[in-house]
Amino acid sequence: MTPSNPDLNRRQTLAGAAAVGVGVPLLAACGGGSDGGADTPAATDSSAPASSPAASEGGGGGDLSTADVPVGGGLIVAAQKVVVTQPTEGEFKAFSAVCTHAGCLVSSVSDTINCVCHGSAFSIADGSVVSPPATKPLPAAAITVDGVSITLG
Repeated sequence: MTPSNPDLNRRQTLAGAAAVGVGVPLLAACGGGSDGGADTPAATDSSAPASSPAASEGGGGGDLSTADVPVGGGLIVAAQKVVVTQPTEGEFKAFSAVCTHAGCLVSSVSDTINCVCHGSAFSIADGSVVSPPATKPLPAAAITVDGVSITLG
């Protein structure tokens, strides 16, 4: 059945186009992750689960104590988006805490660096991918260890 008033049909068409113009971007924002890197961040929950001790949220140079970083694990410093690990006793490494899969902050550190967004896991020794969907390693971050003090950056 065709409406008898062409203005009504034009209004309906414009209203439908406006709904699509708003609806499509909203649906795209809810789409699944791709290997797009930090361009498409998902959640960035900076809280660390109990299995990963939370680091100080303070600014400054990001000083930590070596005692804060468990052997065979690590510590997420959400404020600086860095994860510091201690793969073996006395050996400290640092990596970006931004997952290379979808840009989420990693969520915990056990024997691997873990991202809760899509399940990626990275090596605490070199940041390499241990479990996909991430395909790129976590980039190394600069740290300086001086006695019992670890300085980020």
